[in-house]
Amino acid sequence: MDTAKADERIRAVLLVGSRANPAVPKDNYQDYDIIYFVEDIVPFYNNPKWVEEHFGKPMIMQMPETMRNPVGDGSFNYMMIYPDGVRIDLSFKLKKYIDDGEPAVILLDKDNGSGFLPHLLVPNDKYWHIKPPSPLYFYSCCNNFWWCLNNVAKGIARDELPYVMHMLNVVVRSELHDMINYYIGVQHGFNLSTGKGGKYFKKYLPQEIYAQYEATYSGSNYTDIWAAIDAMCNLFHTLALTVAEHFNFTYRQEEEDGIREYLRLVKEQLIF
Repeated sequence: MDTAKADERIRAVLLVGSRANPAVPKDNYQDYDIIYFVEDIVPFYNNPKWVEEHFGKPMIMQMPETMRNPVGDGSFNYMMIYPDGVRIDLSFKLKKYIDDGEPAVILLDKDNGSGFLPHLLVPNDKYWHIKPPSPLYFYSCCNNFWWCLNNVAKGIARDELPYVMHMLNVVVRSELHDMINYYIGVQHGFNLSTGKGGKYFKKYLPQEIYAQYEATYSGSNYTDIWAAIDAMCNLFHTLALTVAEHFNFTYRQEEEDGIREYLRLVKEQLIF
């Protein structure tokens, strides 16, 4: 804030991320996600020396715009971890801020609403709330969960561990997470967030359901992976039936039965 106030080129400062979200539990691991709005970005673009002069030398820094696949929108971001463990993600932007509902707090506005920042309401986490599924989204979640398990099974049969883990823990698990969110919404209402990657699942799921969720993770042994698949299938079945009943959706049991039979054939090496 001292740096921003002293530099006339910095016209506004915005706090975003978890520290701007009143619903997120506070701890020492939260990043400081800060946006500096500037009239001329050239002095601040790819200039880590300027950052070090004002905030000190970090233990490690990442500058996404200098790496592969940059956003290329004219902004620049310095992501830094300092020796005391504090992480600062400091962005410089030229464009006027558009309020899309994501939690944000104005820390400084030298132009009093006539420049980069509009007047913002008190932040809340509604932007991240679970959305109830439509019939199409529910069916798509179910169908893709069961369908993609065939790829997991084939990967095991072919001893392709990296592929197995990718399909199981990225593709299939993504659908499981969606169904968990729908289930939590049914149980607690859809005016809450389970956090990035489902990090608050434990808070909202019944203890016995969360224990089943824990069992969906495995080591690299194929016996353990098959056990995790069984746990994932059983959990998904339980959750999907609850969600379907609540919304009066159709749950296509025949699709589950079909893939479970295919999994059995592969597991028992009955496909030649």
